[in-house]
Amino acid sequence: MKHDQIPAERRTFLRLALALGAATAVRMIAADPAGTPTRPGGEPPAPAAGPPARAQAGPGSYRLRPMTSGTPPRFRPAPPPVRTRPFEEMPGLGSDAMVLSFDDGPDPRYTPDILATLRRYDVRAMFFVCGEMAAGNRDLLREMSDDGHVVGNHSWSHPLIPKLPRGAIRDELGSTSEVVERTLGVPPLWYRAPYGAWNRNSFEIGAALGMEPMAWTVDTLDWTEPGTDTIVRRVEKGAAPGVVVLSHDAGGNRSQSVAALRRYLPALLEKGYRPTVPRRS
Repeated sequence: MKHDQIPAERRTFLRLALALGAATAVRMIAADPAGTPTRPGGEPPAPAAGPPARAQAGPGSYRLRPMTSGTPPRFRPAPPPVRTRPFEEMPGLGSDAMVLSFDDGPDPRYTPDILATLRRYDVRAMFFVCGEMAAGNRDLLREMSDDGHVVGNHSWSHPLIPKLPRGAIRDELGSTSEVVERTLGVPPLWYRAPYGAWNRNSFEIGAALGMEPMAWTVDTLDWTEPGTDTIVRRVEKGAAPGVVVLSHDAGGNRSQSVAALRRYLPALLEKGYRPTVPRRS
């Protein structure tokens, strides 16, 4: 049969089929403005020869970005001013409040017992951690945070800060802040200079990292291992509204510090004191 011999109704059917096919093709191109065909399963075809396309960022590039990239941090206040001296007491916490703080940890030999005592009495404290200790005991960092304690920065390796150049100070503080942030999701907001030795560089760098400097009012000198009775007596004698008590949960044998906390904490509570922690706004 010749082409001009096709019945009229069949020619009408073919014209309709061609029109429908063209309309479908238009809709497919509109859905993909680039007009890029896809393989079965939705995968694009292999690129044609020519200049290579810009590579996407790989895992290495992601590690260079902050962990909080793309998501808001839980809390990140405005950078504090550069101080000329650290906070030595916190009188604004209330007439019955005082602060307990522990340095140099976390240490798996002593920190868990201190955390357990604080938990028993439902008390919050500040832990100023050294980065080299924190890096190997991240589970204890998480336990501190989960219990509501404040995790502060106590440098990486506990050096005498004024003897360091600015770059080394930044490394000491910055590396520790990074460990804390990677573990807890937020950076530390407070820091304490080892030996209580501050200088202008440490105040400037600490502020640039978003941290306020915290010293202490009452030094238990527990690191000298003076005996449990002596540590207890020093805390009870120095207790007053707004004072900051310095003890240690690492850096040596801290069994006296652990035993002393078990005695002076309930005694402070019985006298009406409320050990608490400062908050940044």
